[in-house]
Amino acid sequence: MAIREIITAPDPRLKEVSKPVDKVDDGLRALMDDMLETMYAAPGIGLAAIQVGVPKQVIVMDLARDGEKPAPRYFINPEILWTSDDTAVYEEGCLSVPDMYEDVERPARCRVRYLDYQGEIREEECDELLATCLQHEMDHLKGILFIDHLSRVKRSMMLKKLIKQKKLQEKEPA
Repeated sequence: MAIREIITAPDPRLKEVSKPVDKVDDGLRALMDDMLETMYAAPGIGLAAIQVGVPKQVIVMDLARDGEKPAPRYFINPEILWTSDDTAVYEEGCLSVPDMYEDVERPARCRVRYLDYQGEIREEECDELLATCLQHEMDHLKGILFIDHLSRVKRSMMLKKLIKQKKLQEKEPA
């Protein structure tokens, strides 16, 4: 396993639409293992493959809280089958939009079909944080960031801050 570099906005690769996975094999499982290690090290609760530069429909997630036993989840080729009419607002952040958080409104529940780590078809109804996180990560697969759900003014302000942070980091001695 290896920790991979997480791409940050406004990198144009984050806008790329991810391709479906043809088969779940050892190479794909190695990618998911790397993604999980990268996510834990960041630290975060979800990561899409495009965030580490791989445009495949792959998501890893672990919603276990500090002190709880890790509970990694894997979602390959996820598709939302249904969303509820009722919505929920969560303060979202993103490893590709570091140190920035904002409230985002999404459907409160959703039903999703996906392949698991072994390539088995699964279907699950999700709510609360799982529903929000899954929808957030699935947006990545379509080239959408959580800031794209915000007003143009808020999004613009966040992107300006990110560009300024990147410039400052580039000036810092290694």
